[in-house]
Amino acid sequence: MTIFFSQSQTELSDTVVLPVASGNGATDFLSLAEKVSGSPLSLIQQDFKAELGEICPVLTPISRFFLLGVGKQPGHAEIQKAFRLFSHKMKARLGNSLHVYCAHLAHSGNLPMWIEAATNGLLLGTYAIGRFKTEAPVAHPLSEAGSVLNFITADADTVPLVEAARRGEQVALTQLRIFDLVNAPGNKKTSADLSAWAGDLSAQYGLRVEVLDKAQIAARGLHALIAVNMGSEDPPVFLILEHIPPDKSAYPGKIGFVGKGVTFDTGGLSIKPSANMHYMKSDMGGAAAVLGLFELAARLRLPYHLVGVIPVTDNSVDARSLKPGDVIGSYSGKTIEVIDTDAEGRLLLADGLSYIIRNHHPDVVIDLATLTGSTVRTLGYAAGGLFANNDTLADALLNAGDRCGERLWRLPLWDAYKDDIKSDVADVRNFSGKPVAGAITAAKFLEAFIDEHPAWAHLDIAGVAFNDSEFASQKSATAYGIRLLLTFLEHYLEKPAIPST
Repeated sequence: MTIFFSQSQTELSDTVVLPVASGNGATDFLSLAEKVSGSPLSLIQQDFKAELGEICPVLTPISRFFLLGVGKQPGHAEIQKAFRLFSHKMKARLGNSLHVYCAHLAHSGNLPMWIEAATNGLLLGTYAIGRFKTEAPVAHPLSEAGSVLNFITADADTVPLVEAARRGEQVALTQLRIFDLVNAPGNKKTSADLSAWAGDLSAQYGLRVEVLDKAQIAARGLHALIAVNMGSEDPPVFLILEHIPPDKSAYPGKIGFVGKGVTFDTGGLSIKPSANMHYMKSDMGGAAAVLGLFELAARLRLPYHLVGVIPVTDNSVDARSLKPGDVIGSYSGKTIEVIDTDAEGRLLLADGLSYIIRNHHPDVVIDLATLTGSTVRTLGYAAGGLFANNDTLADALLNAGDRCGERLWRLPLWDAYKDDIKSDVADVRNFSGKPVAGAITAAKFLEAFIDEHPAWAHLDIAGVAFNDSEFASQKSATAYGIRLLLTFLEHYLEKPAIPST
């Protein structure tokens, strides 16, 4: 796609989109729509309320004109959603040339945000989920070679707008790849496949990538990862990624990320019900968010030193599988009583957290995982669960989520829940066995493996990494976490505010 900017309204031909906000100022927007489209204001007001995602087609002698509602107080998330829905729903009515009228948005005070969100949404709307169908889906016009996106603005200084559009495009290209990765079935997404994905990041973007095989994993003492893998025919891998910018002045420290990489989760011997087990191909949503962040860090040349680790395996059923009641080791040296083999993700994270803290010494460490159904029952599909031992870090992540639309809600880490992970036969147990506070006790388990690191956050993204969307009749990937972490890095991470180790 080629993206242009122009100040001439004579460019309004072919297909034109005019974003319109509702609320007190809607009449001004609609009057503009009357002027630009040539359609009577009374007719527009009758057919169009500018609600979020609302689309009103208006035919003119020279163009197909669409009014696009973005809601009352549109921020990045609302604008992106509106344009994504428009792009997807109007696919059959679009050509490979699209004009977005933005001249009326100069007063918004944040035109670059509008441009970035619109570009990102339009590109995300090109996604087609049928990757493994024998007949390839019809290509979206905006995804074809030679497609053109033109923004009509009133501002002659387009430099910040060009940068905003480029950013929206780069984020979308990464998110689209993550859609494909998470939506892939378990037999198309083994540990070897994730190793190849990481290798591609190294080859294409120059990231430092180390892939530990099963023998190396065992030699380094990642015993919990080995234990979860015992029931699998595919060996585990442990991915280590590093993004080192040439200039680290924006943040001279190091930020660490750990992603849960369970490529398919049967639950092991504590097997899951069959009804929705096919959705467990998404149990590597945390790993996908970390992979996406590192790809984006390279694409955008982020000035932050990032290190990430991703323990990867499936959780399968076999004669050699972990049994409830087994005691296993871990990288930290702590022993773990496995009460429930379906609480396997926290075992991987335990090794990942200990490893990254002891070997890479990050100033901040954040883990992401599709970890518990308890979080889904608590927060539904609107927000991920946030646990943190540092208030400044927690506030930074909450603010980043509100800003970009990938929201979080903080839950407690009180020691009142510590007894729930006490074991009679090992240092700690992986599951309380109680039908309450499941997400909290999972976080308390992870806390036992951070060596009292002063700035750690755990994001339970079970309800938001895989969800209903316009792309599919069933649940599909959301790429949740990529924009959240990007926004956190760019807007809120300040060394004086977050204690270092």
